[in-house]
Amino acid sequence: MKLKKLRMFGWMAAGLLACSLAFSSPALAAEEDGEGPDVPSHIYQWVQSTARQNYYFNRQQMCYAIKNGKIDRNVLIVPTLRTYDDIQIEDVVAKRRWNMESLDGYDRLAGAADYLRIDRKAGTVTIERHDDLDDDFATIREESEPVVIKLEDLSEKDVEGCFYRAILKYADKHDKALTARTEEKL
Repeated sequence: MKLKKLRMFGWMAAGLLACSLAFSSPALAAEEDGEGPDVPSHIYQWVQSTARQNYYFNRQQMCYAIKNGKIDRNVLIVPTLRTYDDIQIEDVVAKRRWNMESLDGYDRLAGAADYLRIDRKAGTVTIERHDDLDDDFATIREESEPVVIKLEDLSEKDVEGCFYRAILKYADKHDKALTARTEEKL
């Protein structure tokens, strides 16, 4: 009887190990193993990881917008960072190759930066600028065509929606710090 229990325990342990390996994030594992770029945790707030990307926002630069010389608490200005795993990098490069776009610098692609303007009142996120980044976080390519996303169009489980909602929750909890940082810019 004891032997049966030991065997069952062994199978359960093996099953749990297999599940943990199957559901771990390759993007996060790459960073933990030192394969990905080092993201300074005193600057960037990690929010989430998917199978291919890690999502961060720059909590040192995040602030409110200034409108007519006054702080507009309805609008957040947020630089964000996403780091990629090898498969995501290959996908970005393949799409550029397919579209016959320049591959200069893409041999060192590590992720992307988006510069967001989140308007609570309008319920929108505007990506004002998108930069592809190399492993030193230097810009490889910049895209300045604004993209507007309605928060209500993103489901509760949508990866981007979860990211934006986490930023808004952070802002709510750190209103005083954001206000002070914004006042410095007045």
